[in-house]
Formats: sequence, structure tokens, C-alpha cells
Amino acid sequence: MNGFKDIVILSAVLFLSFISVQAKSQLIIGRYDTIRVEVTITDEGEKVPTGELDPLFLYARANAKMRKMYEAWTRLRNAVYVTYPYAKTASRVINEINRELVGVTNRKKRKAIIKSHEKELRTQFTSKIKNLSVYQGKVLMKLICRETGSSCYEILDEYKGDFNAFVYQGVAKLFGSSLKQTYDPNGEDRSIEILVQQAQAYYRF
Repeated sequence: MNGFKDIVILSAVLFLSFISVQAKSQLIIGRYDTIRVEVTITDEGEKVPTGELDPLFLYARANAKMRKMYEAWTRLRNAVYVTYPYAKTASRVINEINRELVGVTNRKKRKAIIKSHEKELRTQFTSKIKNLSVYQGKVLMKLICRETGSSCYEILDEYKGDFNAFVYQGVAKLFGSSLKQTYDPNGEDRSIEILVQQAQAYYRF
């Protein structure tokens, strides 16, 4: 009786094995059943699957010097972003004045043209500029020079006269600044230039 059971079990195993082999032989691999990966061939000719990992950035813990540099950069960036639109507007107005003054020789008419645009600037920016810090004011003078090609002293001298320029220069010195400061994009004002270019690229100033 046990011999008969053994024969039945053996037959069942052989039958199931046959079905499994048949199923495998009929297996159809679809287009999404294979994962394609890049392969690197070693010197021995072995093919090794490879992949690109996301970059891992390691940062050193900021020391006091690095924190101070970061704070200075952030302060300058904020000052540039706040004052650059004012410098752009000042440049636009000065260009308009120059265009209107072309061919005008009458002193009274020239003064009237300058006065009208001065009023425009005062209306737009007096309250805003009063809220600037001394540091932001220094950056603004740098940016005005960048946009116009002239220092604030030269602009005042041209449109308001020597005496006014002298007075404003005296006031500026009280705040530790100078209306005569120029703009050097490749030297001491390199950081400002980088920030201006970033503002133009990202914020369309």
C-alpha cells in the first residue's frame, strides 16, 4: 500500500514539474518587464550595472569670520535690492533732462526744465529716501554713479550749481560718506556689481 502511495506522489511531482517547465517556455516578456540600466565594463570584461547618485554637499560649520562675511553680504544684497530701482529712475530722469536741454541756451528755460524734473523726483522718492539708512544711502550713490556715469557731486554741480553741490557734499560728510564717490565694478564695487547683475537676471530690474 505504501508503495502505491509513493508512486502516486512521484507521479504528481513529475506532472507539476512538467507544467512548470511548459509555463516557463511559454513566458512572454513585455516591453515593460525589463529595466534598462547603464553598464560599465570592467578591465576584466565584466558588465557591472551603474547609476548616478544625487550630489551630496558637505558644509563646514560656520565660524565667526564666515558668519560675519555672510551677514555683510546679506546686508549689502538687501541695500542693493532696495535702492537699485531708485538709481534706475534717477538715470531715466537725468537722460530725459539731457534730451530736453539739447539746443536750449536760454538760462531761464534750462532752469525751468531742470526744476520740473526735480519736482517729479521729489514727489516720487522724498518719503522713500528719507527712510533709507545711512548705509543704504551710500549704496544708492554708488548705483546712481553706475547708471549715469557721473558721481552725485558732478550731477548736482551740473544741474544745481557749485554752491549747492558744496552744501550737499558737506551734509554727506556728516554721515561718513561723499557725494564724489565713483563706481568701480571690477574693483572695490565688485560685490555690488554681482548683486546688480543677479537682480537684473532674476527680478528683471
